[in-house]
Amino acid sequence: MIRCVLFDLDGTLADTAPDLAGALNKMRADRGLEPMPLEPLRRMASSGARGLVGVGFGLKPGDATYEEHKTEFLNNYESALYVHSKLFDGVEPLLSGIEQRGLSWGVVTNKASRFTNPLSKLIGFTGRAACVVSGDTTPHAKPHPAPLLHAAELCKVDPAQCLYIGDDLRDVQAGRAAGMKTLAVTWGYLGDGEPVHEWGADAVIAAPADVLQHL
Repeated sequence: MIRCVLFDLDGTLADTAPDLAGALNKMRADRGLEPMPLEPLRRMASSGARGLVGVGFGLKPGDATYEEHKTEFLNNYESALYVHSKLFDGVEPLLSGIEQRGLSWGVVTNKASRFTNPLSKLIGFTGRAACVVSGDTTPHAKPHPAPLLHAAELCKVDPAQCLYIGDDLRDVQAGRAAGMKTLAVTWGYLGDGEPVHEWGADAVIAAPADVLQHL
């Protein structure tokens, strides 16, 4: 029986892509470059600075100016975390439905705590989420199971009684490695890797309301 539902943040609970894209396009504007449209940036949102700096400037880790660009991007994002970001449609009723069933829920994200903590407060998770685990909370980030195991410990539940929900292959990999049930969502960012139906999740769902059928 599932006692706790854990969620990825970006692309699963919240559509943060517009503000991530805004951080990149500010960099481009500061260099006299045209802004990039949101849709090609949205696909890379789950990859954070690495993905967005990569698509925006053609840079990758190890390139001479990558770290400089990454730092600038993160500073831009930190200064405008919650301008256009919002919960996906159907997420608030889902969270309420989980709470009405007497279950706990929490957040496990690879986003660094300098962003996760203020965003969680702004978006209304403080006092509701049983845990918020960031990418730097444990020594390892997803797809390592450590963040999910830590979340289960904070929520005082066995990992086998947890359901983890995300929009990226590493979410499913981390959930399975932690011994949890997993759901992959199709409303998220999904990235450029394998198709979502090949990730090995226990199920693939198309709307937040579908989660309740798995509890």
